[in-house]
Amino acid sequence: MFFEFDEYEEVDEPVRRQSEQMDTEQTETKSKDNVVSLTSIQQDAKMVLCEPQDYDETQELADYLKKRQSIVVNLQRLDSQTGRRVVDFLSGTVYALNGNIQRLGQQTFLCTPEHVNISGTISQLFEEDEQFNRK
Repeated sequence: MFFEFDEYEEVDEPVRRQSEQMDTEQTETKSKDNVVSLTSIQQDAKMVLCEPQDYDETQELADYLKKRQSIVVNLQRLDSQTGRRVVDFLSGTVYALNGNIQRLGQQTFLCTPEHVNISGTISQLFEEDEQFNRK
């Protein structure tokens, strides 16, 4: 016979030990992967309320987004042309950061960085307001 039974057993035992070591290492790795630092989540969960009075404040708003903070921007203190410029600038910033911008009211916007998920929409309220104001 080419292979003897005793030789097969000798080769098989070290393989079992290696596979047992691999199982133990995988279990340890899985348990380490399940640990999440709550301090990092809490630091990222900030929202800044902004009410710019001049276009020059727009870069400061973009800096909040770069720091991974969400911002709510109220444009009521700006004329319509300046407000449009602010929204255009923030839209470009949000796009570059893979974030999101949504309109919350007539002159209020929510800008979020990449890690923030926004669900739902309130555009239906805008349509209802417009219909109500037309009557």
